[in-house]
Amino acid sequence: MKKQILLYILVSIFFTFAFMCSKNDPSVDKNNTNDKKQDSILSQKNRETDSLYSIIMVGDMMLGTNYPSSASLPPDDGKDILSDPADILLSADVTIGNLEGTLLDKGGTPKKCANPSNCVAFRMPEHYAEYIKNTGFDIMNLANNHSGDMGDIGRKSTQETLKRYGIMYGGQLTAPTCIFVKDGIRFGFTGFAPNIGTLNINDHKAAANIVTELKKTCDILIVAFHGGAEGSGSIHVPKKREFYLGEDRGDVYKFSHEMIDAGADVVFGQGPHVPRGIELYKNKIIAYSLGNFCTYGKFGLSDNLGLAPLLKVYIEKNGNFSHGRIFPFKQIKRGFPVFDEEYSAIELMKRVTESDFPETALIIEKDGKITKK
Repeated sequence: MKKQILLYILVSIFFTFAFMCSKNDPSVDKNNTNDKKQDSILSQKNRETDSLYSIIMVGDMMLGTNYPSSASLPPDDGKDILSDPADILLSADVTIGNLEGTLLDKGGTPKKCANPSNCVAFRMPEHYAEYIKNTGFDIMNLANNHSGDMGDIGRKSTQETLKRYGIMYGGQLTAPTCIFVKDGIRFGFTGFAPNIGTLNINDHKAAANIVTELKKTCDILIVAFHGGAEGSGSIHVPKKREFYLGEDRGDVYKFSHEMIDAGADVVFGQGPHVPRGIELYKNKIIAYSLGNFCTYGKFGLSDNLGLAPLLKVYIEKNGNFSHGRIFPFKQIKRGFPVFDEEYSAIELMKRVTESDFPETALIIEKDGKITKK
């Protein structure tokens, strides 16, 4: 009898514990947005094996500008602007974004604008770099059309500020490349754009030489680019040279392939302000545009312009793609990235990938998981 009572107690404890665990398991209630997000984080947070390395990439980041006035700065000085995606951003070995603007408290030489009250010249307060650092960003791409918004003063301040906060950077003529060492692995980075002061995306030969030389000094090489046409209708990669407002934005398809041929292991792009498809080329991953990620106040964010995908990829030691995931974020409140329960960014990227690269050896599932065929 005593044995039966003891057995009953043990079974009761077991089922009580199991029930409590199921209540705390974020994968149980799939109808809850926060649970969906946490389930996605947990499923991708830890490196599966010692031979895989995780890289997170996001698109354009402009956390608010104090030029021409402070009216375009986020509430509460922007302290919470990156809080929703922070857990995921912090989960990778290396996290990279595209800094669309300058870090400068005041002054600089603003570019000329026809309407100063609506000037798209971006000057983020320097301490905003702390928000970027605290949410896991290791590297910022500085090759884009807004990195020179405040002239050479702005370029210099941006580089000095990022260095002060321990964030690496590359893509400008005065800072073309960087090496980031983590867990004994040397990650190399460089970026290209069609703009003054940046490494030229349209000079493929010079770009390939930079990539080849950099690869000699690192284990895994990441290349960013700012190119392609802009706007809500620019979701497709045309596989030819693209123009926007008369500016030659390059042939991003040819450029990406040639950079991998030269030694790049990962290539990702920004510029169109909308997400584009992804492709596997020679077992290396290419993301042609990750759209706008955190662009407060001065960016159009309607429809697909407000989608803010966060791409996490796992790569092998030889740089080959293993698997990955698209985390679906969108921007609200003029530029705050939040988890999107409708998974809109995933749906768009899945659709255009299948349309633009039907022969690529990738499968994008509805929940954002990316695997090889």
